[in-house]
Amino acid sequence: MIPDKPDLSQIPKAIRVFKKPLPIRATFAESSGICSTLEGDVSYQAGDAILTGTKGEQWPVKREKFLSTYEPYEGTIPGNHGLYTKKKILVWALELDQPYQVNVGWQSDAIKGKEGDWLIQYGNDDYGIVRRSIFSETYEKQS
Repeated sequence: MIPDKPDLSQIPKAIRVFKKPLPIRATFAESSGICSTLEGDVSYQAGDAILTGTKGEQWPVKREKFLSTYEPYEGTIPGNHGLYTKKKILVWALELDQPYQVNVGWQSDAIKGKEGDWLIQYGNDDYGIVRRSIFSETYEKQS
């Protein structure tokens, strides 16, 4: 059983991965709201990035975190709507062997994963869940 706020570096089945540098669309919210992600509703504030992934899935990222972890792609001006790629940052990932729920690291909104999905730990108390099919297309194991 996975604890509520696990340190994936201490779980033997966890692996180190990074997000492939695939271009994704980012828009910046004009007002606060709620984004319906595949894993549950997540709130965001004005200025936060709303990202659209390879399957049309969306998720919000705090503006400061987004600007420090994503790079503009092909002519996009930093901080403006456009295409971005994730910087090569190693994170921990654990394939879920049962349903699991975790709070988004930067707020208290809960997201849910099912067996086969991946729990991602971006930092201390900073988690995400990625669907199995999306994980295999967008993440790569550390070599």
